[in-house]
Amino acid sequence: MNMFSSFQRDQIINTLEMEAFDVLVIGGGITGAGIALDAITRGLKTGVIEMQDFAAGTSSRSTKLVHGGLRYLKQFELKMVGEVGKERAIVYENGPHVTRPEWMMLPFYKGSTLGSFTTNIGLMLYDWLADVKKEERRKMLSAQQAINKEPLIKQDGLLGAGVYVEYKTDDARLTIEVLKKAAEYGAHAINYMKAVDFIYDETGRITGVLAKDVIKGTKHAVKAKKIINATGPWVDTLRELDHSKKEKALHLTKGVHVVFPKSIFPLKQAIYFDSPDGRMIFAIPRDGKTYVGTTDTDYEGDKKHPVMEKEEAVYLLDAINFMFPSLNLKLEHVESSWAGLRPLIAEDEINHPSEISRKDEIFVSDTGLISMAGGKLTGYRKMAEQAVDIMVNQLKAEEGILYSSSETKTLPISGGEVGGSSGFESFKKRKLSEGIEMGIEKTQAELLVERYGKNVNMLYGLYQKYQQDAVAEKIDPIVFIQLIYALENELAYHPSDFFVRRTGALFFDISMVKREKKAVIQYMAKCLSWSEEEKERYTADINHMLQEAEIPH
Repeated sequence: MNMFSSFQRDQIINTLEMEAFDVLVIGGGITGAGIALDAITRGLKTGVIEMQDFAAGTSSRSTKLVHGGLRYLKQFELKMVGEVGKERAIVYENGPHVTRPEWMMLPFYKGSTLGSFTTNIGLMLYDWLADVKKEERRKMLSAQQAINKEPLIKQDGLLGAGVYVEYKTDDARLTIEVLKKAAEYGAHAINYMKAVDFIYDETGRITGVLAKDVIKGTKHAVKAKKIINATGPWVDTLRELDHSKKEKALHLTKGVHVVFPKSIFPLKQAIYFDSPDGRMIFAIPRDGKTYVGTTDTDYEGDKKHPVMEKEEAVYLLDAINFMFPSLNLKLEHVESSWAGLRPLIAEDEINHPSEISRKDEIFVSDTGLISMAGGKLTGYRKMAEQAVDIMVNQLKAEEGILYSSSETKTLPISGGEVGGSSGFESFKKRKLSEGIEMGIEKTQAELLVERYGKNVNMLYGLYQKYQQDAVAEKIDPIVFIQLIYALENELAYHPSDFFVRRTGALFFDISMVKREKKAVIQYMAKCLSWSEEEKERYTADINHMLQEAEIPH
């Protein structure tokens, strides 16, 4: 039985209610996913509940980069640069299908704080601290070489550029693949299950969670020796529920991104640049589009639905037109957008959101609730290791149980079992020719291999089996097999799970969403036995998301 299938929802919920767990993770973003994988591979019986879909919060709304921590050099957090850089390489090797190197150009201009010398020294220090492999170390370019690499950049006052490697990722898919690997090892994870109350014993120690199935409205008690709160922007909400919110609090900031068709913004080379007010911004080519972000503003609105405001889009457009003056981009050129929250730990008085530390911290309350706050996508595996270390040390002291140390450093995530980054290249070639032989177009086969890694074998099997059904259901065959796979193997339940987090189409292929949504919703309604009311609600949800992604001009 596949314990990560939407057709097994009832069984997963039943298991969560019936079993006594060692660890219950609240939160199915990248932090919670990492903790679940670390815990289950050490032999701890592990459950995960998430009130929305997996990765629906911060973990599908980032800049989609596994950063090497270059920005920390500015703040002289040298130890952090070293840790983050080394961790990035591990994330890449364990899931080369969802993370890949991207050469990033950092142009410098007359009068800017960055000159040739400081950029060179900074990048050299970064290479050394982050232990960057030889072929990915920085290169320095003259002004003309920089223009040759990217003719669109501002040429006025250009002195040259540094080029270094960042790693591009699909943040939501990274989260899903980590959770799928945890489920393979026996973790029980479910989405749309909200923690509404805590359960305590007579001494006031936390022993479980009362959770509400958001889909059916039923409530379920889940018992565990250790409860970990990994809910990102909601960490303080749960600490308040536990009456244990003391000392440091979360400070939420919002970042927004805009997406353009390649025809309108034909960027060849990823660029990292200063906006006119000094905020660092990325412009990145991806899947036939170019996306740009991010901003950093204080946020106090709806945590579930941060949306881009028109003035934020205008801010990014001004920054783009400043750096790429020949484009003359306007609001109507934006094809899609997204907004995300960063749950940062506020220390003392801060002058600007971008000054807040990106460090992670763990709080343990008097009741025993463990809360993990802050942190970054890149450091998810290391953060998980720290959190599980705390739990195993507690279990050793309380019950004399010994668990092994973390085993995730060399553990491929789901789809990543291809022999690391070097093995992925030959795997990709092999699978591309297999797909083409089957009659799949090269670009489509490439998309499938890069999105699903080793699991592409299952997708190819579905293609051979379901081509006729796709025609009957009036769904594009490549979309159809991804939909079946998402339902059977990735716990997709809402249309938005599929269009936003399993495929990223809402951001990078919005026309596919518009074209396929009606037939996809029809098929999901039939498969999952939705009521008419559910079908209408989920249709309204995806229509609302499409509206939000398209900025009002």
